[in-house]
Amino acid sequence: MAVKVGVISLGCPKNLVDTEIMLGLLSDAGYVITPEAADADVMVINTCGFITPAKEEAVGAILEAARLKEEGRLKALLVAGCLAKRYGGELLAEIPEIDGVFSPGEIGSVAILVEKALAGERPKAVESPEYDYSRVAPRLLTTPAHWAYIKIAEGCNNRCAYCAIPGIRGGYRSRPVEVLEEEAAGLLKRGVREIILVAQDTTAYGADLYGRPRLAGLLERLAALGPSWIRVMYCYPTGFTPELIRVMGREENICRYVDLPLQHINDGILKKMNRRGTSEDIRRLIAGLRDSIPGLTLRTTFMVGFPGEGEAEFEELYRFVEETRFERMGVFKFSPEEGTPAAEMADTVPEEVKEYRYNSLMSLQKEISRRRNSGKVNTCVRVMVDGKRPGRGNLYYGRTEGDAPEIDGSVLFSAGPGGAAAGEFVSVRITRAFDYGLRGVLVR
Repeated sequence: MAVKVGVISLGCPKNLVDTEIMLGLLSDAGYVITPEAADADVMVINTCGFITPAKEEAVGAILEAARLKEEGRLKALLVAGCLAKRYGGELLAEIPEIDGVFSPGEIGSVAILVEKALAGERPKAVESPEYDYSRVAPRLLTTPAHWAYIKIAEGCNNRCAYCAIPGIRGGYRSRPVEVLEEEAAGLLKRGVREIILVAQDTTAYGADLYGRPRLAGLLERLAALGPSWIRVMYCYPTGFTPELIRVMGREENICRYVDLPLQHINDGILKKMNRRGTSEDIRRLIAGLRDSIPGLTLRTTFMVGFPGEGEAEFEELYRFVEETRFERMGVFKFSPEEGTPAAEMADTVPEEVKEYRYNSLMSLQKEISRRRNSGKVNTCVRVMVDGKRPGRGNLYYGRTEGDAPEIDGSVLFSAGPGGAAAGEFVSVRITRAFDYGLRGVLVR
């Protein structure tokens, strides 16, 4: 009887790509993939280890799976990903139900590691941070059929003071343009209409491989393949070139959407974070992007409570958000990560102050978002249909060009008897606005 393997993926889209590769490799090796944890003979949990809440979520998932070894048919439990890379030895020592750990650099060996675990070994493969992305690997997509991620690079060279990723995933390694073209073409043949480019720093793409940043050229070549939408995530602000901005504004199938994690605006905090660029650089870039890309949706994230962030520094950040009026924004609270310079810094911010600043920024952004959305009432927007709301009659949901899946808001709309198919583009007349979403009626 074939061995059934279940895989749980935690963390970011970059981690999800690793999960999809593991699913493809396991399937090619003859394992049967099951979505039901209770039916699995083997469970692989691909973990995130970036910040404390993610680590807590991962440990909770591991302990939940461990119970299946006592109560169900589960024979082997393996832990993969960033948490395994950082704490593989401790996990094996403290959770005896774990039958093996392996790092992101070892995902290519997943089938062999599963076989070893089933044979009674307890593999620990956490030394290498590097998986060979220089070829197109088999992938079982876990996203809806009409959109998919492509990881254009692995690792990071930025060395932000709060971030453990370079130590986990190694230095920045771009994938060859030709390989990315081949992967994109294969996804399009499978019916994918929206390709979402991800990396720890997408604007650095190509600098290590070709001697200079090549994201603009990559975008041109991918756009020529004909996907409906190309979306770019995780753009480091100092990585934008005039050529990249021109390409993003010129190519019709590149979404007028820029994900630009800024982290802060105060120069002193940016310097302590070891972020390149100044507040003036950031303001100049935002103005240039909005001038050059009409209709741009600008998404960012900020960190509150970084060591040394006093009232004046936070007030500067608050006023910047108030003035800039980002279309999309997320906020997270600083968490000291073991092995990072920020974890050793003085002038820490109390948790209750972090919480207050987090809530203040999110309340401000909610009001900004509500007002922006209200301005769309009685207009028609182009929407990619994501699906139908179960049990809600003819109510469907989708996204505009300015909404990344599973991150931003959505458009709910009613349709007639003909309905709408996932992946289809439709025109929706907006009738109501919410804090982070829209409601409308299909007008085709």
